[in-house]
Order: sequence, then structure tokens, then C-alpha cells
Amino acid sequence: MIGAAVWPDAVTAARLFAVDPPGTGGVLLRSRAGPVRDRWLAVLRAALPRSENVKQVPLNIAEGRLLGGLDLNATLLAGRPVAERGLLAEADGGVIMLAMAERLSAATTVHVTAAMDAGETIVERDGLSLRMPARFGVIAIDEGLEDEFAPASLRDRLAFHLDLNAIGVRDAEEFAPDAGETVAARVKLPSLKAEAAQIEALCTAATALGITSLRAPMLALRIACASAALAGHSRVEQEDLALAARLVLAPRALVFPPADEAAPPEPPPPTEDEANESGGEDQISDIDRALDEVILAAVQAAIPLDVLATLRAGAAGRSRSRSSGKAGALQKSSKRGRPAGVLRGALRAGARLNVIETLRAAAPWQALRRREAAGSAAESRPRILIRKDDFRISRFKQRTETVTIFVVDASGSAALHRLAEAKGAVELLLADCYIRRDQVALIAFRGSAAEMLLPPTRSLARAKRSLAGLPGGGGTPLAAGLDAAFVLSDSIRRKGQMPTVIVLTDGRANIARDGGQGRPRAEDDAMSAARQLRAAGIAIVLVDTSPRPGVSGEAIAKEMGARYLPLPHADAATLSKAVLASVG
Repeated sequence: MIGAAVWPDAVTAARLFAVDPPGTGGVLLRSRAGPVRDRWLAVLRAALPRSENVKQVPLNIAEGRLLGGLDLNATLLAGRPVAERGLLAEADGGVIMLAMAERLSAATTVHVTAAMDAGETIVERDGLSLRMPARFGVIAIDEGLEDEFAPASLRDRLAFHLDLNAIGVRDAEEFAPDAGETVAARVKLPSLKAEAAQIEALCTAATALGITSLRAPMLALRIACASAALAGHSRVEQEDLALAARLVLAPRALVFPPADEAAPPEPPPPTEDEANESGGEDQISDIDRALDEVILAAVQAAIPLDVLATLRAGAAGRSRSRSSGKAGALQKSSKRGRPAGVLRGALRAGARLNVIETLRAAAPWQALRRREAAGSAAESRPRILIRKDDFRISRFKQRTETVTIFVVDASGSAALHRLAEAKGAVELLLADCYIRRDQVALIAFRGSAAEMLLPPTRSLARAKRSLAGLPGGGGTPLAAGLDAAFVLSDSIRRKGQMPTVIVLTDGRANIARDGGQGRPRAEDDAMSAARQLRAAGIAIVLVDTSPRPGVSGEAIAKEMGARYLPLPHADAATLSKAVLASVG
């Protein structure tokens, strides 16, 4: 669908959401910053009543601010526990806006979705036990790239999935909805109920489209009721169901319903008496069947043509997984990295005291401790009584640094076949490592031994110079190359870094570990070196660069637990993309 056709549906979604924010769940707004997104948000603000409570939720909001808990400042002043409402409770009856939803932490996602399900927040911490109402709608702004999405649990609870990235600013016509219509629709909404046949039709359509979540037809039903209320209907009409299916079910479609089988030959027309006897049942059946067809037709019309073709082929039409990234693994730290909460502990081994959380832990006990210390002199008594059990230590998480080790076969057979393409692929991979700020190392094996051309470094220029000057020729000491990769990987691990090995070879070893010639002994040594790498648990990718991949390269890859990429007809760019896909 072109932008001019998508924009009216986006405006309609904003108006329907304004009618029932908590009931519809919310809107997943997939859009980067720009005038189109600003214009849609302006439409939403105009549709919402002026008194509507709208709260902004920062990306890295603290759990205490999100859910509520102990008001530290008021507690220390009053000398007794004083509770404060969290942001979710403050948004009760209104709307929350989640910026950069594709980067929401797991903890924030859990708290928001739990409040959406229960309609309240439950806080049991800092000596407090609170239950506060929290019914709200969500505007989740997703600025992710192609393979980045907001959490699936949050997306499943939001009725509307809008993608504004394909809409040009000229297509986004300005529209000023009347907030008075929203107020009138909210008054009318509780009196609108869908019929059983309408509910069954929405569920049938969801099943036909491969939608397994039960929330999808439930949300579509609420949108149909909101549509009827906004249009001033006295009941939920067929057009309301079609609109709900187009806006809610179409973006979730995973398969395309199969074409109807050939219709059987029509029976002879019934007599007048037969028509009178069975007319009622046939009419009801025809209406139900027509309702299903209308809903499916509305969904089909809303699916973009390219996605429609993919669905017909049986694919999902979009990636549902979050990007795992290519940075190193997360590890805990007590000194540096990103904050990852606090824990009770003692001040030792360079641990960092979290003063605020320490005061928060001590605050509920001040009245009791003052009574216990009543006998001591007032001059010697501190204003805030803190004990060892109150100490809270900051925790941090940091990513381990990744070192990518390129092991390049520069033997005569490789030089004859694919050394130039292998060099080109390594240059492209080096550029990707530079972007990720990874270190790179380069090992080449040829003749009778392996040589480290470049120790771990971040210098892209040095890596390219070493690669460009790599000559080709001689035997294939594959075992020596794998041994060198193992030694370097082990030293990298001892430094707390994470090694990744990329081997580019044809797998045809003919030089043994001791430099002796003979293919059988060389292959045995190569297998032994491969098993050593596998036992060490090192991530490895083996790219078979021979023009006709045989069993040698695959056997070596299997023995060392590597991902095997046979690419007999690939150029440098294809090699690079395949390796990145395997490593990432």
C-alpha cells in the first residue's frame, strides 16, 4: 500500500484508540523521528480530551519510579515510611508513551504488560505493600531497523500495529479530529455488545490468517465496538467488523487463506413451499458466510502486495526476532559497565556503595532504631542510623571485548583457486569488525608452518596492509594454522576477551605438524587440531574456498564443531555476508 492509502488508516487508528485507550491496549508506532510521526502524534493529541492524562516513560526508568515504593526524601524528613505512587499508577485512566520501545529492558516490559493485564500495580518492597489502580493505553514508539522490534509480549497486547516509515510528508495530510466526538463515543461505548455470530466471524478470520494469539480477535472486537460508538451506531455493524479486521488482523497475518474449492453444481431452484420452509435457515447461513467473506476481504485489501505474495508462498512476511547483535557476551562486574541493579553486601574488593539505595533500605527502620538508641546522648547520636545490613552495592554489566581471528589458507592450491576472493572477503569482514570496535588478528599458513601476520589490533589500516602483502604458494599446513588459532584464542580468553575464529581454506591438508610431507599424516594432524579447538568451545566458522567443495572441508568443520559454508561460486561480498550471518 502506498503512503496516501496508509495514512487514512493511521488517522482512523488514532481516533479509535482515543475512544478506549485501556481496552484497545494501544498502538505500536513503527516510525523514525520526523514530520510524519509528529503529525500523527498531533492527530492523537487532538482526538484525546484535553483532560486526558498522558505520561512519558523514559527508556531507562528505575523500577521504583515505574511501580512506586518508598519516597526517600519524605521518609527521612518524617521519620516514618512514606509511600509514593509510581508512574504507571499516575497514568491510571490515561495513556503512557514508551520511547524507543525496541530497546525496552526485560524488567520494564514485564512490569508494563503485567499492569496492562491486571489493571493495577502491586508493590511489595521497602517494608511497604501497595495495590494501586493502573488502567492505561500504550503508545509504543518503535524506531528499530529491519531486524529490531519491540518485545513480542508488548506487541501482542497492542491492537494497532502502524508502520509510518513508508509514508511521505506530502501524503500525511493534516487532520484535526473533534475531541467532543471522542467524549460522546466514550459515553456510548458501554452499551455496545457484539453478537455471537460476529465474535465467531472474527475468530474464524484470525484462524484463517494463521494468527494463533487469542488476544488478536479480542482486540479486534473491542475496536469494532469503538468504531460503532464513534460512528454513532446503535449496534456493531458489518462495516465496523471489517474495519477492525483491516486494522488489527491484517498486520498480524502469517498465512493467506487457501482458495475456495470449486463450487458444486447448483441444485435446481426450490419450490415455493420448500423455500418458505427453509428460507429462514438459509438466510442465516448465507449471512454468516457473507460476514466471514467480508472480514477476510477487508484483511486482504489491507495487506501490502509484496507481503501478500509472501504470505501466499507460506512465509511469515516479516522477521519476528530481535537482533542478537554481534558484540561480546554480557558479564557481571562490580566496578564498571552499565548499571544492573543493587544487592546487599559488604564494602570490600573495590565494591561501590549505592548511597541512595542504602538510605532507602535504612529509612523504614529509623523510628525503631531511635527508640532503641533513646538512652544514648543526643549529641553522639547520628541523624540517620545506618547498620551493616543496610549496605547496598551497585552492580554493573559490561560486554566482553570480541577478538575475531582470521586464519587464511595461503597455500598453492588456495592461491590457484580463491586466494584473491578470500582476501576481498576478509577486507569486508575487517571493515565490519572496525564498525563494531572489535579487535582483529590475522594468521596465515603456507609452506610448512603458520605465521601470525597481525596480532590483535583495532587498526584497520594495519590489517589491510598485512593482508595485501600476503603471498601465496607452497604446501597446506592446516594443522599448524589451527594450532596457532588455538594458542591465540587461549591467550585471548585469559585476558577476559571472547575469541571468534574464521577459517578460510579448501581443507586439503598435505603438511604434517612437524613439517613432514604426506597427505594421510597431515590429515590426521589436522583432525587432531580440530578436536582441540572443539574441546575448547571456541566459536568457529569454516569457509570452504575450493571451486568444488568436497568431503575434506566439511569433515574438518564437523570435527571442530564449526559452521560450514561451502561457497564454490561466491565472490568477496557473498563470502562476507555469509560469514556475518553465521557469526551473528
